[in-house]
Amino acid sequence: MRPVDLAIRLEWVAAAAAAVLFYKITGVSWWLFALLILAPDLSMLGYLAGARVGAVAYNALHNLIVPIVLALAGVLFVAPIATAVALIWIAHIAIDRALGYGLKLSTGFQDTHLGRIGR
Repeated sequence: MRPVDLAIRLEWVAAAAAAVLFYKITGVSWWLFALLILAPDLSMLGYLAGARVGAVAYNALHNLIVPIVLALAGVLFVAPIATAVALIWIAHIAIDRALGYGLKLSTGFQDTHLGRIGR
């Protein structure tokens, strides 16, 4: 692994750790965390309709835009459940990136913006 790849992965490890730490601060049950941590991966069912649909579905739930907006809304409107769900979602994305799973290209599940999985 190139040093730059390691640095990027370590950044995502730090992001995942921060999301988990902030989740703890919300005081919401860890059962919710356990229940939802893999929920974004249900988007992989889109691949049953083909690589293009699968990539769109996967990427829709594996980018940070919506969970960051949800986290901000949760904080602004004092909605701890919304904040907690957003932090779980962010933790999931960060863990995926730390493991080398990027946003999918329409050419196939193995092709991501971080490179080919398993190279």
